[in-house]
Amino acid sequence: MNSVIKGASYVLAHTPQMVFYNGTTQTTEKVVNPESEYLKAIDSHLRSYEEAVSYWPNQVYIGNAHPDELAEVAFPYYDKAKEGAERYGKYGEIMPEEEFLILAQTVDVFEVVKLDKEFVAAHKDAFAADPIITEDIAAKVEEGIDAEEIARLVNEEHAEGLYHAGKLVGCIKRAHDIDVNLSAHVMHENIMSKATSVLALLYGVRNAGIDKADVEYVIDCAEEACGDMNQRGGGNFAKAAAEIAGLVNATGSDTRGFCAGPSHALIEAASLVKAGTYKCVAVTAGGCTAKLGMNGKDHIKKDMPILEDCLGGFCVIIAENDGENPEINLDIVGRHTVGTGSAPQNVIGSLVADPLERNGMKLTDIDKFSPEMQNPDITKPAGAGDVPLANYKMIGALAVKRGELDRKELANFTKDHGLTGWAPTQGHIPSGVPYIGFAREDILAGKIKNAMIIGKGSLFLGRMTNLFDGCSFVIQANTGAEDNSGVSEEEVKGLIAKAMKDFAASLLAE
Repeated sequence: MNSVIKGASYVLAHTPQMVFYNGTTQTTEKVVNPESEYLKAIDSHLRSYEEAVSYWPNQVYIGNAHPDELAEVAFPYYDKAKEGAERYGKYGEIMPEEEFLILAQTVDVFEVVKLDKEFVAAHKDAFAADPIITEDIAAKVEEGIDAEEIARLVNEEHAEGLYHAGKLVGCIKRAHDIDVNLSAHVMHENIMSKATSVLALLYGVRNAGIDKADVEYVIDCAEEACGDMNQRGGGNFAKAAAEIAGLVNATGSDTRGFCAGPSHALIEAASLVKAGTYKCVAVTAGGCTAKLGMNGKDHIKKDMPILEDCLGGFCVIIAENDGENPEINLDIVGRHTVGTGSAPQNVIGSLVADPLERNGMKLTDIDKFSPEMQNPDITKPAGAGDVPLANYKMIGALAVKRGELDRKELANFTKDHGLTGWAPTQGHIPSGVPYIGFAREDILAGKIKNAMIIGKGSLFLGRMTNLFDGCSFVIQANTGAEDNSGVSEEEVKGLIAKAMKDFAASLLAE
């Protein structure tokens, strides 16, 4: 039987200082044009924590509003605060920078993260008060060191600075003197990805209503890769995050596929559970510091705040069929093959139309499609347009071409089968998965009967191939209810006893 989605989580960490110090658009600018007007303007275009919390797409991401509600908000979104916005949502939270830096220190097991002792004293109680932070994690908070020592590590030992409110409050040391894969810069990227993954795992387990000990396998599908000079991408983020989150019965591994990684990982997880290899698998991913402020230049040119100021994370819990939760139908899996090519029509055909056709379904049989769910508030000012809308137009046009949709209905197709984008541009984070939590709830509520999650990836970024990538799968209402409705152990014993009695009676009758 197909495996099911027990729950999902979505978390954000508001990290405006990392925009300036760690986002590659900004760090590159410091090298190429260190006196640029752009760099001078960044500070005045960073949002406060309160502004980030009240931002409509962020509230949708953590589950305090449905995508359908966002669709009714006049575009653009950045100048409209959501009334009643809250830090905590049904899927996760938006963690403030000061608490996230403390979380980053607690996930460090090689003593490379150092925080100013005054900073720790000021914020450790608030961190420990977060309801998702367990006592054992809170107990990992270190007292901290003197500010002078942090400054020395940054200035003399190549440590990566950690900042809050414009002040140096900590650093991440290099983990090796000459290995660039263990440099302070790389350690910073990896620690932040791990920290957001830990936060997502904690919420994922809570939202699924399971015990931590129930998780047997963890798959990390973020876009970072950890290792050393002898195995640069060896991993393992999954097991490292599971250790901090307290998933004592879990092992795990990393799955990488650029933006398509999460979809690959979810298909892998669903297959492992359906095969009976593991009963419960967590698919998780942390955020990507390199993408902070990625479109910042275009935002500032239009006198907008820099909207890419949050690290994102998510977790999906996949478990054995319980006869209730929505299933991942592994009979309907789309894949971008080596021979597919990169033409948009071919890509959509291989990921969307072909798997449906193989199963006797039309494009219009899918209630909701979730492709690249980038927030258009971020991408449109940068000239990339409304990415989800472009996908829906392509899918709708393909449906018309295949005779599955009347041309006059094309305008309504995007509204009826599409979603307004709300995910942060964290690469892998927007790629289909932000809707999974909502899809699960919408299916359970009878609002829709199915949804297709579509992940796409740019393999050519690694300079190993010019190929594109992608895969897709369908989430559907549970079809195993009748099979699972069943029969208790006592009823089975009763049926066996009755069968034996009837068999004995038939022998006597002969």
